[in-house]
Amino acid sequence: MPRTLAVAAATRALIRRLILAGSLRSPLPALLLASPISPHDSVSTHQLVPSPGTLSTVGVAAMQPGNQPSGGDGGGAEAEAFVPHGGPQGLRRRTGLVSLNSSPRSARAGDGRRTTFREDVGHAAAETYLVTGLAFTLLGYLGVGYRWISQLMALLLYAVLLMPGFIKVGYYYFFSSQVCRSVIYGDQPRNRLDLYIPKDHSKSCPVVAFVTGGAWIIGYKAWGALLGRRLAERGILVACIDYRNFPQGTISDMVSDASEAISFICNSAVFFGGDPNKIYLMGQSAGAHIAACALLEQAAKESKGDHTSWNVAQIKAYFGLSGGYNVQNLVDHFHERGLYRSIFLSIMEGEESLPRFSPEIVAKKSSAEEIALLPQIVLMHGTTDYSIPSSASETFADVLKKAGGKVKLQLYEGKTHTDVFLQDPLRGGRDQLVEDVISVIHADDADAREKDALAPIPERLVYEWQIKLARQISPF
Repeated sequence: MPRTLAVAAATRALIRRLILAGSLRSPLPALLLASPISPHDSVSTHQLVPSPGTLSTVGVAAMQPGNQPSGGDGGGAEAEAFVPHGGPQGLRRRTGLVSLNSSPRSARAGDGRRTTFREDVGHAAAETYLVTGLAFTLLGYLGVGYRWISQLMALLLYAVLLMPGFIKVGYYYFFSSQVCRSVIYGDQPRNRLDLYIPKDHSKSCPVVAFVTGGAWIIGYKAWGALLGRRLAERGILVACIDYRNFPQGTISDMVSDASEAISFICNSAVFFGGDPNKIYLMGQSAGAHIAACALLEQAAKESKGDHTSWNVAQIKAYFGLSGGYNVQNLVDHFHERGLYRSIFLSIMEGEESLPRFSPEIVAKKSSAEEIALLPQIVLMHGTTDYSIPSSASETFADVLKKAGGKVKLQLYEGKTHTDVFLQDPLRGGRDQLVEDVISVIHADDADAREKDALAPIPERLVYEWQIKLARQISPF
């Protein structure tokens, strides 16, 4: 047993070092990474301290309970504001700082040295092996069916048509100094998030915790790159959350991962330039469903007096984009769309678990105290969404209103599942989704609203004919 623990600890330490080598850059002097350390881990705090040449260093002591980080407007008040319910235990995972002055093309390990070619190849091989294994497992669930095969082919054609825009966004994602990729927030596989940091970080900025979609199967944090870029350009820090997908995990794992990430963001916002008093939760498609589940689950725990590492009160508003909130009613719909009943029920841990993971049903059964804990709920949906009908948001909004919740429903006439989130932003110009989100976030900030009026108009990333053709082919 000791030998097994030692091997496991060494493996975790190696994986952590490889992840920390993932080209983290930031305009900030330093960024705090969550790095869960067990008693058996061989990584020590001093290995994560910035190497000589870092712009500035914040001592590890500054991250201990009772100490306040320096810099920024009202830093002391913010440090006090984000301490989680039940005390500062939520800070226990903060183990050190990482140097952020290396470029993506010169990856460094956690101890400041350059990674070797052998290490890079080993990491790539391990990832390839994992993805291949999961792909074959998924194929075992899917079998050979014309629906999902045709959907896959449509997805490939869709991606090819929009590839010019994806390349530009990808270049920004990998090479922009405003993007910090693969920040560790937990100890489970894929517990990583990407940060999109505004250029002007002279004062604390609002934070959006974004849970990406992907039918609970192909979700990935980079899917939020375009939204992250657009919001960061308007002075909002965005954290795009990755989580375990099926078959690597089921719905309870996904909700747990999302909650862990939200906790990390709430408790660490001040360290990467965010305002802990202005945190917003957002999800798209499956991500909207997962985020809603996490929010309602958290409210239920708090109403019972359970110890939690974050509070619903820390979330100023929830934005649900194109989400499905009653999965019990969507089983047949998803089956017709190619997400077969058998695999969907496997994702949701069986038919008996559908009510538990249906926010609409949970809200109906929730007490008045639980509903009162919820922040403002903003539900957004395209009226011609074929993947998840807009009635899903409309019904959820009605349920929340009857229960006494603060709800706003925003329908986009004639928009599909991907129009609002992808095609429209690729067109450039003022994007309605971004403007609606910003109007809520900057509602109480007159200076920010003035800057919004003068903000530069984003450029077009894809020709109109490509967008229109992709819209016709889209499997979503």
